[in-house]
Amino acid sequence: MGGIRRPTTPGVYRPHHVLTVCDERSRGERSRAASHYLPGSAAILLRSTMSVFVSLQAIEEAADRIGGVARKTPLVPLVLEGHGRVLAKCENLQPGGAFKIRGAHNFITQLSDAERCQGVVTYSSGNHGQAVALSAGVVGVKAVVVMPTNAPGIKVDGARALGAEVLFEGVTSASRKARAELVAAERGLRMVPPFDDPWIISGQGTVGLEILRECPEVSRVLVPVGGGGLLAGTATAIKLQRPDAEVIGVEPVGAAKMRDSLAAGRPVTLDHVASIADGLIPVRPGDLTFEHVRRFADDVVTVDDDAIKTAVLQLFRRGKLVVEPSGAASVAALISGTVEPVVGNDTTTVVVLSGGNIGLDLLARLAGRADRPVVG
Repeated sequence: MGGIRRPTTPGVYRPHHVLTVCDERSRGERSRAASHYLPGSAAILLRSTMSVFVSLQAIEEAADRIGGVARKTPLVPLVLEGHGRVLAKCENLQPGGAFKIRGAHNFITQLSDAERCQGVVTYSSGNHGQAVALSAGVVGVKAVVVMPTNAPGIKVDGARALGAEVLFEGVTSASRKARAELVAAERGLRMVPPFDDPWIISGQGTVGLEILRECPEVSRVLVPVGGGGLLAGTATAIKLQRPDAEVIGVEPVGAAKMRDSLAAGRPVTLDHVASIADGLIPVRPGDLTFEHVRRFADDVVTVDDDAIKTAVLQLFRRGKLVVEPSGAASVAALISGTVEPVVGNDTTTVVVLSGGNIGLDLLARLAGRADRPVVG
């Protein structure tokens, strides 16, 4: 269950990679001029010969934009034997129960008045949908969320409670996306992408900013990987300030879309995905998230569902933290031995707990399974 190790190229953040895009133009004009756009008066992009990357300034502007809605979540010490100092970045404590509010609110707050009047639509396994519903409610925008037919009840109920109209379509991210695009065209709604957008990536990158501000000495950061927005943003924010810090993505072995894409050198689409971590099973990473991960992340590894279940229970029992399977993937990489312990008394590992939307029924089943007596 290993990952794809790629050497970090020193000196990639040279000044000639910086391109400033004036915001006097419309979004469409900026998009045509720069391939991808970034919000605000300081829309600075880091450009390679092949792609465009969000900048540290864009991430810092996103942090200002989402303040008051998204929380600055704490770093909580965890006791994991043999792993030295480990801190949990508790995104499970966000409004809506996951990190997704960062990107969603950064996106929705920048819509034009006309777009706000029309409303927004998105597709989601649950957490992004809740985030869009929450942000839309704050801004005063109607929201439609397309979820899979097997979405966890806690996530469906959460999106509805926040005012979203919930539609159901299939069980894959591809089918949800197709339905959302159809709804957007029929109703004239603005699509809020779940991960593959510079505004979304910049918002998620605020996780990395907060980690470095609270723990500037961090040695390594482990990040769950679904479509790649959280890893892309977090790795960018950290590497642009601390190129020596290691950033590793973690995804289910049954949905290793980013690992396989890195091996292929391009985004690939999986024929089948399956995992208890329902938020980490898109069939394909985003084009933009893939490029960010390839440039800024050090590695992507995979963990099996047994390790994820064990991590959920260990966080609940020892850490007193309620974390969903998707959010516990980072811890699973440590306790399973997939990621080796860092050596030294002055080393610190941060594990991002990306979400906490787990139903009591699932948590009880996992706990009951672990507590079942062994009959010999």
